Amino acid sequence: MAQATDAARTVILTVDDDPGVSRAIARDLRRRYGGGYRVVRAESGEAALDALRELKLRGDLVAVLLADYRMPRMNGIEFLEQALGVYPGARRVLLTAYADTDAAIDAINVVDLDHYLLKPWDPPEEKLYPVVDDLLTAWRSSDHRPVPATKVVGHRWSARSSSVREFLARNQVPYRWYSSDEPEGLRLLAAAGADDHRLPLVITPDGTVLVEPDAVGLAAHVGLATTPAADFYDLVVIGGGPAGLGAAVYGASEGLRTVLVERSATGGQAGQSSRIENYLGFPDGVSGGQLTERARRQASRFGAEILTAREVTGLEANGAARVVRFSDGTEVAAHSVILATGVSYRQLPAPGCEDLTGRGVYYGSSLTEASSCEDQDVYIVGGANSAGQAAVFLARGAKSVTLLVRGESPAATMSYYLIQQIEEAPNITVRPRTVVEAAHGAEHLERLTLRDAVTGDTEDVDAQWLFVFIGAAPLTDWLDGTVLRDEHGFILAGPDLTPDGRPPAEWGLDRPPYHLETNVPGVFVAGDARSQSAKRVASAVGEGAMAVMLVHRYLEQS
Repeated sequence: MAQATDAARTVILTVDDDPGVSRAIARDLRRRYGGGYRVVRAESGEAALDALRELKLRGDLVAVLLADYRMPRMNGIEFLEQALGVYPGARRVLLTAYADTDAAIDAINVVDLDHYLLKPWDPPEEKLYPVVDDLLTAWRSSDHRPVPATKVVGHRWSARSSSVREFLARNQVPYRWYSSDEPEGLRLLAAAGADDHRLPLVITPDGTVLVEPDAVGLAAHVGLATTPAADFYDLVVIGGGPAGLGAAVYGASEGLRTVLVERSATGGQAGQSSRIENYLGFPDGVSGGQLTERARRQASRFGAEILTAREVTGLEANGAARVVRFSDGTEVAAHSVILATGVSYRQLPAPGCEDLTGRGVYYGSSLTEASSCEDQDVYIVGGANSAGQAAVFLARGAKSVTLLVRGESPAATMSYYLIQQIEEAPNITVRPRTVVEAAHGAEHLERLTLRDAVTGDTEDVDAQWLFVFIGAAPLTDWLDGTVLRDEHGFILAGPDLTPDGRPPAEWGLDRPPYHLETNVPGVFVAGDARSQSAKRVASAVGEGAMAVMLVHRYLEQS
């Protein structure tokens, strides 16, 4: 019989909506594994996810997840997909009837399913235990050590507290949130010798107390790499969105000494997406966080370094080297560079929005705030896919979601599948030709003034939550004077540099720039930062891979 090797008892979790079945499988599991594992059972996917989150916050281990396929509201595949983001190392098993075997086979790709079991599993000695034994053996051989949680004490309507929570969540750092006006939060403040005037307070797993930490200090104390291990690389990738992660995976897997530099958190705008449903190979969709974490692990496995909370402020060519300068005055050099800096959401210019950012007004999905929107009225500004994805996601728990679109409809800028989902959601309303005139509130957002873009009529509505997706601006100002850009700041590359058939005056080589190469030889661009790019996750990943192929060509000829 397989036994746990950790001092703390490790969990095997089973979820089935039929109470009789749930008790039966838990009974069989306890009979075999109860001496070394704690068997936890749940009767819904939602309850099971709540249990997993509590286990995660306590630092407990979860070895195996067994989920029934046919559950209402959240089926077994959907549960295992969400559980993957909480315990990515846990082995996953789907319990199915014979009629559902096709779904089980499909789930192998959707949620990296390890096994599926047909009901009934009697006798367990033949049909259940051998499978679980093998899964536990595989789990014990993997790196399953728990990561103690960081504690964050802050105020619900503090912009800085919100940004710290978002930074930790997007970097997959386990943390537990404590409100500064609740008993446990007050106890932590007292233990740290602090008060609620300087928040957030962050307590790292080793007991270090950080007061109002900046991103660099926070990253260094929670185990994220911030300093390059070497002075010189084959390839520096700037930006950790889909294009940058794609470049890091392909660069490192093909033998290039690769370092990826990200100023905030890997994933970019895609990493904030609640669900991406049109990405190849994921027929049931995948969250941006899950896709990002898989790509990050993949890049690390191939040997790519990933630096977080490092802001790049300069780039220059120094002979054959391409030198990347950081905001703290340090630098790193490489044979080649891929610019995958992506874009940032444009700020809403309406009066009041700037002061209320992080206190009811959020740019991007801000998934850490989504749970607080339950049974609330939520407003979303924007008409593209990111706004549609946020609307569908938030509608699951919100009382109502109102999508404010400046144009006649989102049809011209939003994918058809999202438009269909919005039309089918009973609590989502689309208000065309509507803009935010002003945001009002003292400590947090309390009210919005909306204006009809055609008639000019205004209306005040009560609102505590506003999520903004109003187009994107490239993060390229730091390249001014080095890399050529178009009138909107997007980077020019390849054929766009030679509209008359001749390369830029400063080019200096006897060949034209490669397809994704900028006016600086050996410096390439991929993803949303490139002029005329497709602004889709799949195309960004593809450009990251293509840029690496062109880097190889450049290095061979240098």
